[in-house]
Amino acid sequence: MTAPAQLLIDGKLTSASDGASYAILNPATGLEIGRAPDATAEDVDAAIAAARRAFDESDWSTDVALRLRCLRQLHEALLAEKVAFEALTTAEVGMPGFMMGAAGFDVPVEGLKWVTDLLETYEFETDLGVAAPMGIKSRRTVRREPVGVVAAITPWNVPTQINLAKVGPALAAGCTVVLKPAPDTPWVAAELGRLVAEHTDIPAGVFNVVTPRSHEVAAVLSTDPRIDMVSFTGSTATGRAIMAAAAPTLKKVFLELGGKSAAIALDDADVASVAGATAFTACIHAGQGCAITTRLIVPREKYDEAVQVAAATMESIGAKDPADPGAICGPVISQVQRDRVEAYLRLAVEEGGSFATGGHVIDQPGFWIEPTVVAGLDNTSRLAQEEIFGPVLVVIPHDGDDDAVRIANDSPYGLSGSVDSGSLEHALAVAARIRTGTLSVNGGVWFSPDAPFGGYKQSGIGREMGVAGFEEYLETKTIAVPA
Repeated sequence: MTAPAQLLIDGKLTSASDGASYAILNPATGLEIGRAPDATAEDVDAAIAAARRAFDESDWSTDVALRLRCLRQLHEALLAEKVAFEALTTAEVGMPGFMMGAAGFDVPVEGLKWVTDLLETYEFETDLGVAAPMGIKSRRTVRREPVGVVAAITPWNVPTQINLAKVGPALAAGCTVVLKPAPDTPWVAAELGRLVAEHTDIPAGVFNVVTPRSHEVAAVLSTDPRIDMVSFTGSTATGRAIMAAAAPTLKKVFLELGGKSAAIALDDADVASVAGATAFTACIHAGQGCAITTRLIVPREKYDEAVQVAAATMESIGAKDPADPGAICGPVISQVQRDRVEAYLRLAVEEGGSFATGGHVIDQPGFWIEPTVVAGLDNTSRLAQEEIFGPVLVVIPHDGDDDAVRIANDSPYGLSGSVDSGSLEHALAVAARIRTGTLSVNGGVWFSPDAPFGGYKQSGIGREMGVAGFEEYLETKTIAVPA
C-alpha cells in the first residue's frame, strides 16, 4: 500500500549508492515491516550539492509564486494520502491512531497550509523612511531573505509534525533543504520525499531526503560549509554536539531540545482533576513527547490523593496496540529506548522511590513499558531532573506558591508546563513566574500552527511554528540609498 522507502536526491527517487539498506521495525511487534536505504557519505554529499546548486542557480529563492504553487500541491498530496500516511505512522512509529487528529497528521498538515497562507501575505521588505545619519539623507529598506541551504535533522517521536514544522517554513522562506530523519523512522520522511517528487513542481535539488543509519555519515550536515543552517530537534546532548560542530563555520543553528515539564496544582486547584489529566498526558504515545508534563507538583496535604488518582488513571489506560482505536499508550520506539526507560525504573527504587502503579517492562513482542507513577522522590532526584521519554510520571509535593515555582524552575529545561487553580487570576500570576516556553493555564491549549513553540534554558534556541518559526529561516538585510 505504501511505496518502498527511497532517498530523494536532486529530484530523483533512488536507493543508496552502494545498494545497502536496513530494517524498519514495527515497535509494537519488533518485526520488520520494510527497509530503508542506508545512505552513504557520497549520497549525503550529493544531496548537499544539489541543495546548494538549487539555491544558488534556480529561481526558487526569489519566485514567491512558484513556492506558493508548489507548497499548495504538497498540501493537497498529503491530504490525498491521509489514510495511508496515518497507517504508516502507526506501523513505523507506534503512534496511537487518536494522535492523528493532532500532532500525528492533521496539525502538521494544517501547519503547512498555514505557513503557505502566511507566505502569500508576508511583507519581505519594510521601508524605514528617510533619515540623515552622519548628515547624509538616506532612504533605508529592511529586506528579509532566505538563509540558504538548510539541514533539517529530525527525531522519531512525532516525525510528520517535526518534519513539516521545519520543511514547510524553510521552503516557504525560499531555502533549499536536506532532510535527515531518525534511523528509527525513515519511512514517513521518505514518503514526504516521494510526494514532493511525484506530485509537486518543486524543482530538482530544492528538497532532498537522505536516510543514513550512521551518525558519522550524517555528521557532515553540521560541518559542511555548503550548509547555511542546521535545524535540529532531539536530545539536549545531541543538540550540544551539533552546536559545537557547527561553530567553526558559524552556521545558524535552531535547536528544539529536551524537556522535563511540570504540571502545577495550586492550593485552590481541583487536585484530583489535575492529577488525572496529567497522568493521561504522561501516557500519550508512551510519554514520548518533549513537551509532555512528566512532573506533577501538588500541595503536600493532597499528595496521597494525587498519587492515588494518577495511578488509577494510568491503570485504566494501560498499554495497548497502537492500531487499537482505544489506544492512548502504545510501545516505546525501540529496544534501546525500552532498556533506557527500564534503567530509570531501577534508579527510581535506588533513589528511594516507590511505584504507585507500573514500574516494569511488559514481557511481550515489541517494546513495551507499563505506565508508571513514581512516588516518594523529591525534585533533586534524577527521575525528576532528567528526561526519560517513557510513560513515567513523578509526583512531587509543594508547600505553597513560592515552593511550587521554585520546584518547577529547578530544572535544566524550560520547554512547557501547566498551572491550575480555582482562580484564573491566581493561575496567571504563578504562570508568569515559570521560566518555560509554553504553558497551559487552567486547561488552555497552546499547540497550534500559528503559535510559536520552543524553550528556555537547555530546551533549545529559537522557535518553531508561527511567524517566529517562519522567520527562523530568513536573514535580515538593511539597504540604504541616497534620498
